[in-house]
Amino acid sequence: MDFLKKMFSPITVTMNYIQNHFKAMLFVLILILLFAPTSEKEFTKYNLEQINLSGPIMDATEIVEEINKAANNNAVKGVLFVVNSPGGAVSPSVEISYAIKRLKAKKPVIAYAKGTMASGSYYASIWADKIIANPGSMIGSIGVIMEGADLSGLMNKIGIKSQVVKAGLYKQIGTPDRPWKKYEIAELDKVIKGTYDMFTKDVADARKLDLKKRDTYANAHIFTALQAKKIGLVDQLGVAYDAKNELITLSGVTHPVWNQEDKLDKIMKKFTASTVVILNTYFPNLVLK
Repeated sequence: MDFLKKMFSPITVTMNYIQNHFKAMLFVLILILLFAPTSEKEFTKYNLEQINLSGPIMDATEIVEEINKAANNNAVKGVLFVVNSPGGAVSPSVEISYAIKRLKAKKPVIAYAKGTMASGSYYASIWADKIIANPGSMIGSIGVIMEGADLSGLMNKIGIKSQVVKAGLYKQIGTPDRPWKKYEIAELDKVIKGTYDMFTKDVADARKLDLKKRDTYANAHIFTALQAKKIGLVDQLGVAYDAKNELITLSGVTHPVWNQEDKLDKIMKKFTASTVVILNTYFPNLVLK
């Protein structure tokens, strides 16, 4: 009996280990399957990079970092900027736009409108060498808006009153506990118009359009891809395949190898985009729309 125990002890020990650590081993196995390279291509140094802009633009930190890294990576010969976004806050949209402008100074950039390239996301794309739009995409909405709720009626019904101590005539501007006063609306209008002037000037400069004719291509008009091409907001119509081939041509790469987005990053970006939609719904701010 002792002989048999010794003989089968390696198997017994292994089985006991598996039984005692099954959950941990299963977790490790899932991680390996989730993040293991799916092909030899993932081990290969890529020479073309795709950067995605998806969902509302509320923070530009991560995507600007991606753009800057691509700009400073000598192995990357060109960047495909894939956009499917309704726009968002002004400052992060400008940050992305100027990051693309810096990138273009170093290597070719193609912006591809995958579904929606509107407002802030159009602003983000204007400095690319070319803008290619999916024929079914929506383009434009070059405009600025600031909106907020007037909750005074609801507050009166449930018996809530606000108390304010302030210094400065305009300090209470935009609060939702009362209707906005005329001088407050005029102050906000000044900000909106100034931002709109900046937006339309950059579009005119980047796309070589006549600023005096901005009412035809701006003014918050929404265009189909074909309509946008006719007025000069995009360069050509095509699908992702065409956008990639155009970048390959501009970059001069003979053996294109594309980057592969990290799977965990992809999941986190989707989660972040969903969270931003919820936050923007309940806490609106000055946005490009």
